[in-house]
Amino acid sequence: MESDTQRIALGLRRRDVAVLETLVEQYQYRLVRYLVSLLGRRDGVDDLVQETWLRVLERGGSYNGNSRFEPWLFRVARNVALDTIRKRPMSSLDSNEEDGIRSSPASGEPSPYTLAARTQDAERLAHSLETLEPAYREALVLRFQEDLSLQEISAIVGAPVSTVASRIYRGLATLRGQFEGETA
Repeated sequence: MESDTQRIALGLRRRDVAVLETLVEQYQYRLVRYLVSLLGRRDGVDDLVQETWLRVLERGGSYNGNSRFEPWLFRVARNVALDTIRKRPMSSLDSNEEDGIRSSPASGEPSPYTLAARTQDAERLAHSLETLEPAYREALVLRFQEDLSLQEISAIVGAPVSTVASRIYRGLATLRGQFEGETA
């Protein structure tokens, strides 16, 4: 009996549209949520999601089915986002430098975090996440929202596990400082 990951890998190698449709249904929301978190804005995310699914179809043969599908999908989405960012001037996702561009929603629309917020703390957390440096925000979202392991995140972002752990630690420390600063 073949596993889900092996069935996905086989379907992608065969360019099986039914498999792709199932994957889109299953992962569309998470993919949108990840890209919004990664970019810090909602504008243009739908185009990136569509481009991600096209790349999944084109390059599906490179997914071998030996590991979970989600990290592979998020890696493809991250590469699509980075390609788009490189084509237009914007802050780097891997940069720790301040260049005057803050990652906040470009439109007046609330982010998915804000829409999902049911409590004041959740709204504060969503706002605080939007103000984090992109590398920290990405690591936190992948770890705590998408529930990926440090090794899986490392594979997605192309950084050592120790760097991923450091980004998570620093992101949490920054959030903690923001929350303590508000209550003081």
